[in-house]
Amino acid sequence: MSKVEEYEELRPLLFSIAYRILGSVGEAEDAVQETWLRYDGSSTRPTSAKAFLSATVTRISVDVLRSARVRREEYVGPWFPEPLLSDPYQDPARSAELADSVSMAALLLLERLSPLERAVFVLREVFGFGFDEVASAVGRSEPACRQLLVRARGHMRAGRPRFEAVREEREQLAAQFFDALREGDVTGLRDLLAADVSMVGDGGGKAPQLARAVIGPENVARLLVAVLPRMTLVGVTFEPHEINGQPGAVFRDRDGKVLQTLVLDILDGQIQAILAVINPDKLGHLGAVADSWAIHREVRQVHRPMESD
Repeated sequence: MSKVEEYEELRPLLFSIAYRILGSVGEAEDAVQETWLRYDGSSTRPTSAKAFLSATVTRISVDVLRSARVRREEYVGPWFPEPLLSDPYQDPARSAELADSVSMAALLLLERLSPLERAVFVLREVFGFGFDEVASAVGRSEPACRQLLVRARGHMRAGRPRFEAVREEREQLAAQFFDALREGDVTGLRDLLAADVSMVGDGGGKAPQLARAVIGPENVARLLVAVLPRMTLVGVTFEPHEINGQPGAVFRDRDGKVLQTLVLDILDGQIQAILAVINPDKLGHLGAVADSWAIHREVRQVHRPMESD
């Protein structure tokens, strides 16, 4: 097998590792490309292409994450990972770990870890690498990696109780949510929301977003029912779509350009959080991006006469 063939066969795995470490589609793709350049430029063939490429993409991703953290400290408003519509890497033997680790909630918890803790957790807990492979990838001893993993597991468990939701039940609840949203059914929406539900948007200062999180089922339901009809009047539509392994939707303007994504975080049979990614910098990999400010102004102009009645 040629180097190109080895790389292409492993590319889905490499991207999935990088995305979980970085939380960014664009940065993960860049890390994977840089991995290929280093592999192609190497004068020797490693014993295991998988071990070499996985270690390389991990080291690159850790370096990128260290610099990205400085930028994220200056980020305007809440920071969410870039939405991922489908994970290119599939492994039936680790399907539960893969699905759980790519959710918005899990990726936000991973943000609490140090870059090395995050890399060790992703390689060992998510992808099942041996401690010898993990140690080689992050440049630490096996005992040190075991300690990093213990700390990472502690942070992850403390932040989010693990709950294996039945996929069919989750999809049914999401369908009920979007039906109620289309119908403007405040009561129907409220009944699906947890008592401490929150709705938060990531605009990064580059798109209209909520000034603060909206908390509570009544407030969230009424906000959704108030906003969606206004958006519909200016041609905005939404299509339910799985995002980061969770029920969600992609919103588009009248020309089909991506306006935002919405993800439902479902636990214990209720919607615990609604997370919207509106920052245009995080949507470009999904297609042409809409001008959210123009749509915002158009919505206000359409409703100005109604508001003055």
